[in-house]
Amino acid sequence: MDALLPKALSLTLAVFLIGSLLEVGLKLDVGAALRALRNVRFMALSVVWGYALCPALAWALTKVMPLPQAYADGMLFLSMAPCAPFFPMAAQKAKGDLAYMAAFTLLTSVCTVIYMPLVTPWLVSGLAADAWLIARPLIFLILAPMILGAALRLANRTLAEKIHPVCRKATLVSIVFMLGLVLWIYRANLAAMVGTWAIATQFLFYSSVTAASYLSASGLPHSQKSVLALGVSTRNIGAAIAPLLAIAGTDPRTIAMAVMAVPVTVFCAFGAAPLLARLQPAEGKAGS
Repeated sequence: MDALLPKALSLTLAVFLIGSLLEVGLKLDVGAALRALRNVRFMALSVVWGYALCPALAWALTKVMPLPQAYADGMLFLSMAPCAPFFPMAAQKAKGDLAYMAAFTLLTSVCTVIYMPLVTPWLVSGLAADAWLIARPLIFLILAPMILGAALRLANRTLAEKIHPVCRKATLVSIVFMLGLVLWIYRANLAAMVGTWAIATQFLFYSSVTAASYLSASGLPHSQKSVLALGVSTRNIGAAIAPLLAIAGTDPRTIAMAVMAVPVTVFCAFGAAPLLARLQPAEGKAGS
């Protein structure tokens, strides 16, 4: 029975990722996203924070904080996967711009699939995996479902609107089963994290990235800065875990570190969202 649990976890994770990214695609306004991506400064900040500064900060934290290598590897995987599926909900609470949420989601979905397979073997030392082994789950479980959903919305918006609630319900069911399996399979590893610096490192990473990315975007409207801050500080946990499950011999503590990001990143994002909303200028509040 216990031997079947990892297979069941891989299956529920696949359903969750496909469902959540298909759901994103079905609601994605491609036209608005592409128009927002013409904002060169927003796009540049998104890429620099998402794929240069976040991994650099995570690497620095793993050298400063007294973390076992397995936890450090988990933190590095998390640092390469920005934009959680719940990011639009948090960004809306922070008074973010809907078009820029779509733009950020589209941008990071493509960039993560390209970036993670190329950088992981260099950033995470001692990892026994080639680029294709890491890229395969990202392509088929993240990029392909989102493209399919977006294409369906472009072809038949009415049908996409009808499918979306069904997709959301299936995704929510898969989340429940996936979290249950994760908590059971890795219960000992998750419990062992208490009293270490692993959880504190994650809190420090998410809070630092949220504040620093918002401040770095001076000159952009608040509605864009809040999207940037919450987009680069939240983590696509599925994108971090899927390659780890595909790599043979992954230390369970590395997966546990990625799993711990679920409650920590949710807490940080929805804790930061109302604080960011208060930073909206008075004229913006009047118009919202």
